[in-house]
Amino acid sequence: MTDDLRKYLQEIKKANDLIVIKKKVSTKYEIASITEKLEGSKAVLFENVKGSKFKLVSNLVGTRARFMQAIGSKKSDINQKIVKAISSAKKPKISTNAKFFENSSKDISILPTVTHFQNESGPFITSSILYTQNQEKKSQNSSIHRLMPIGKNQFTIRMVEGRDLHRTFMFAKNQGKDLPVAITIGVHPAITIACAFQAKWGKNELEIANSLLNNKLTLTKCPGTGFLVPSTAEIVMEGKILRNKTHKEWMVEMLRTYDMPRPAPIIQIEKLYFRNNPIYHDILSGYTEARLLMGMPIEAKLNGIMKKRFPQTKQVILTSGGANWLHAVVQISKTKSTNVKKIINETFANHRSLKMVTVVDDDIDPTDAVAVEFAMATRFQADRDLVIIKNVRGSSLDPSSDQKRLRTTKMGIDATIPGSKRPEGFKLGTIPKGKSNLKDYLKK
Repeated sequence: MTDDLRKYLQEIKKANDLIVIKKKVSTKYEIASITEKLEGSKAVLFENVKGSKFKLVSNLVGTRARFMQAIGSKKSDINQKIVKAISSAKKPKISTNAKFFENSSKDISILPTVTHFQNESGPFITSSILYTQNQEKKSQNSSIHRLMPIGKNQFTIRMVEGRDLHRTFMFAKNQGKDLPVAITIGVHPAITIACAFQAKWGKNELEIANSLLNNKLTLTKCPGTGFLVPSTAEIVMEGKILRNKTHKEWMVEMLRTYDMPRPAPIIQIEKLYFRNNPIYHDILSGYTEARLLMGMPIEAKLNGIMKKRFPQTKQVILTSGGANWLHAVVQISKTKSTNVKKIINETFANHRSLKMVTVVDDDIDPTDAVAVEFAMATRFQADRDLVIIKNVRGSSLDPSSDQKRLRTTKMGIDATIPGSKRPEGFKLGTIPKGKSNLKDYLKK
């Protein structure tokens, strides 16, 4: 396993899982349109981007198969691989050599920033990872944020209130200081996956990335800020988040809905570095790559917590219909002593963006929406098995909620076989499999 994006692209190209487009394409809607057509399919590398010398890759981990390949896991142990990486995280190696020092600029307009959707406030960089120092824990923090260019050396940045970067920014602001940051674009997807994880306060996500990469990650110190970034990064920037300047922006979020306009802090960029023949990574918001990057680390976290807290838990799935963020299905091996309502409440407690939790038996495939709905249709009674939790903290992304106060109503559904009922009455009828092949009956 390697920590280089280029070698990962070689791997998926060899597996016939990468499309290379040589025709000239525009960053305004055209790249997004082509990527949308590849939803749930192959990654795509654009080699000829209009007005740019950068290549561009999209839909990089847009399937679970490529997501698994990126972290070197099998389908059956994808969540366990992430959980293990968190518990066994180790510091990466440090090197003074980095290929991103091959070129430098102060002009961010050279980047092929993509305009994805109509009526957004501008084009957005959607794969950028920001690195800064946690002043309280004296550790480095890494997290993914979208950036909107405003001029040749400034971006707006969206930060979720209360999360690590926002807390760090507010700490600096309250001290009357701007916040130094480093930014990377175009890293091995295992690094992006680790940086999408909401690690504990003070935990360095790059150590998790190193574990996912079998301790092959190498970091290099940025000359201006001193922050450590992946040595194989395609693009690196240094600058600072200004404490007293904002700019209004709005965007399409991971639910594929438009967020409300908000004043966003501004980043002042002081230096931009990039490799020869650089590759820019773009993520199409609201589609599978964005949802898997956001949702899979949380899904892994929930599996680790719920299996430890409730041993009867088989697996927890964040559903596609819930944008891999708002809805979860918990599969359990139910016993007479199982308290399903406790399982529902614990699941909500460990991912506060969740809006609905459905608990099913182990004969129901939690990844099959039809099977889950069948369990609801045949095993659930609303007056007995429904849990309603009103006026609690929810996701800022949900347009039906009180987005300003972050308040929502949550629903839990016990779609397991009632203990008071005859279990045989819930089993599906089965037909013994014959030895003959259907083709034998269709012969003339």
